[in-house]
Amino acid sequence: MCPIPQQPNHTVKPPQAVFSWEVSIEENLKSNFTPNNIFAFPPNRDTLGGTSYFIVGNESNILIDCPALDQTNQDFLRSHKGVRYLFITHRGAIGKTAEFQQIFNCEILIQEQEAYLLPGLTVTTFGQEYALNNTAQVIWTPGHSPGSSCLYYSELGGVLFSGRHLLPNQQGDPVPLRTAKTFHWNRQIKSVKFLLERFTPETLQYICPGANTGFLRGKRFIDKAYQRLASFL
Repeated sequence: MCPIPQQPNHTVKPPQAVFSWEVSIEENLKSNFTPNNIFAFPPNRDTLGGTSYFIVGNESNILIDCPALDQTNQDFLRSHKGVRYLFITHRGAIGKTAEFQQIFNCEILIQEQEAYLLPGLTVTTFGQEYALNNTAQVIWTPGHSPGSSCLYYSELGGVLFSGRHLLPNQQGDPVPLRTAKTFHWNRQIKSVKFLLERFTPETLQYICPGANTGFLRGKRFIDKAYQRLASFL
């Protein structure tokens, strides 16, 4: 785990706890979850302003998408005993995946249709779904890109890390956004419907989006996630 020399960066901010004091005592009592188990990294220029997340767990630590490869982030990850899995939600979130694997010897997980973008690396691929442990599984939600996927974390009433499949609009509601780079809009809408069929208001409480987090106005998550997503359709 030798650090890779980095260019100086004097404005690096450390990752921040996603839920901190917003989580109620009642919700904490329902699970082994503690508010400081999930962290969000500052937007990463390498992934066009994408937001990465880090789940610290008893079974394994999961890094969701690549944060910036700077010393602050490396030290933070080491202070929490490193990374077991690096899950890539879509091709635009690859960033410095190769360097992260070299440093932390982590397992890279990516949907099978986008694994070709990581030549020479040891990767684990999946088709429809893949369980990382008892509380985390990844789900294929194509549309934004061919291999666009989300990670579902079952603690705290359900947290969906949506990558760029679902992003907050200016009102902070989770929506699919059609852009010039969208792979297949109709499939993306179908993937939204699939998530609504898969979950319920009780099992999908929060969404942590992979970009546009400035629209959350200081928060690092979207609450009442199922109801707000259902209102889109």
